[in-house]
Amino acid sequence: MFPSRHVRAALGLATTALLVAGCGDAGALRSAGPTATAVGPVRLWPQLAPASTPALDYGVADTETVRGVTVAGDDVHRVPPLDVFRAEVAAHPDTYSGPNALYAPTRERLADCGKKGTAGRRCPLLDAYYRDLTGDGRDDMVLGIRFPGDQLAVRVYTVEHHRLVQVMGTSDSVISVELAGRDVLIRSPSTLPGYEFRTVWTWDAHQHAMLASRDEILRTGTAPPRRRVSPVPSKSA
Repeated sequence: MFPSRHVRAALGLATTALLVAGCGDAGALRSAGPTATAVGPVRLWPQLAPASTPALDYGVADTETVRGVTVAGDDVHRVPPLDVFRAEVAAHPDTYSGPNALYAPTRERLADCGKKGTAGRRCPLLDAYYRDLTGDGRDDMVLGIRFPGDQLAVRVYTVEHHRLVQVMGTSDSVISVELAGRDVLIRSPSTLPGYEFRTVWTWDAHQHAMLASRDEILRTGTAPPRRRVSPVPSKSA
């Protein structure tokens, strides 16, 4: 099929424009201006000996096999989220039981949860979400649990060797929780006005756990104006 008359005319005009434009150009290279000098990294205090002990346990894997919960067909969708949370409460009596337990109010509010999961305003368990975070082709379970003091616990569970395993557990004051690809992004408030923290949790195949792979402080708005300091008048002689 040949192009229409209008198309052939347009192509002819475009070709003519290119030829005319090329008449005044000899094809020589043109300078793009001065190039900034590359500055490499500078190591500070090279005389310091490397540390022999880790500074923080930031990359320590937080994993735990959930006891008393079966995974039918290795399908995490068939595991009741409420059973998972109840198993956590039973496995950590010092945390959830007794008058001095930090999360005793959370355990007491379990009575407001329905048989299948969340129900009632006081139920601490939020709706479960499912996403393949480990890259094995199967969905994993993400749970959110409201703790006292406006704290939110985030848990991630996967199936390993026919068992349910918690591969991530953290709690903090939270602005929002997001799933981005295979990452869990948690935004938290900062004491600095106009800023917030964002922590990215990523699956680590060596640790078999979700690790905090990136922790950032981000500008989110207009910071308050800096207070001007008036100069101190000098004392006269």
